[in-house]
Amino acid sequence: MKKAILLVLIGASLWGTIGLYVKLLEQAGFTPMEIVTIRVFFASVFLLGYMLLRYRKQMKLKNWKDIRYFLGTGIGSIVFFNYCLFASMAETNIPIATALLYTGPAFVMILSIILFKEPYTAKKGLALGLTLVGAAFAVGAFPAPDASLSTAGILLGIGSGFGYALYSIFSKFAFVKYDSLTITFYTFITATAALLPFFPYQEKLVTLLSPGPLMLGIGLGLLPTAVAYISYTLGLFEMEASKASILSTIEPVVAIIIGITVFDDAFNGWQMAGMLAIISAVVVISKSRKRVKITARV
Repeated sequence: MKKAILLVLIGASLWGTIGLYVKLLEQAGFTPMEIVTIRVFFASVFLLGYMLLRYRKQMKLKNWKDIRYFLGTGIGSIVFFNYCLFASMAETNIPIATALLYTGPAFVMILSIILFKEPYTAKKGLALGLTLVGAAFAVGAFPAPDASLSTAGILLGIGSGFGYALYSIFSKFAFVKYDSLTITFYTFITATAALLPFFPYQEKLVTLLSPGPLMLGIGLGLLPTAVAYISYTLGLFEMEASKASILSTIEPVVAIIIGITVFDDAFNGWQMAGMLAIISAVVVISKSRKRVKITARV
């Protein structure tokens, strides 16, 4: 169990470093959508290698029509969610963007009630209330509105939470036939296939292949994506999903530390209270007996 806890903490901590790569690639001249393309491409390469070495049988699709599931997870969720997250980091800062991303579990709860007729409970209502209050604090809307914050950045941050939620919704259909690792693999393959044709090769390929950006791109695809997911999944095999979900809340803590210490991002006491309220909402949802299944984040 100790090993499983360590693996989950490693995976979640690596997720918390995403903002570091995004900010540095942004400074190198890449747009949010280009950074999304870089992330999914390198992640696909590493996941392909991992699947070929250890899980080759799970790469086979049971039916080619099933690709529709991965169009939903890959394009409908991953491309949209990553773009919103990275753009929100550019418009606001890493701590605020990460706080808004954690509204995702609340969106999963709402969409599951609407689409799958899952029961509404007091715990779910409490979690939703904590999320709304936490988001208001995190973006500086309360107690004293922060006029310096970008409205677009806030909306993009909320969009990242919604996009993250869509991954769980689309995956619910795919889980009938496939396991989590197969779903994630084809999610990234689909996202890469959709984005690569639109990457501005003539303008940015030389920049990407220069030592600094190339190492950042490889690092983004490998550490907070492929390695983080594999580590989290291996830990998940040996513990309850609810416990793993709670442990994963170390991610925003890491993100806040990086944002404040490396990039001098502003983050006051009220915003910290908002972050803690959102994390509390995640804990409430994960402890619900009739818990909405939230898949590992990608």
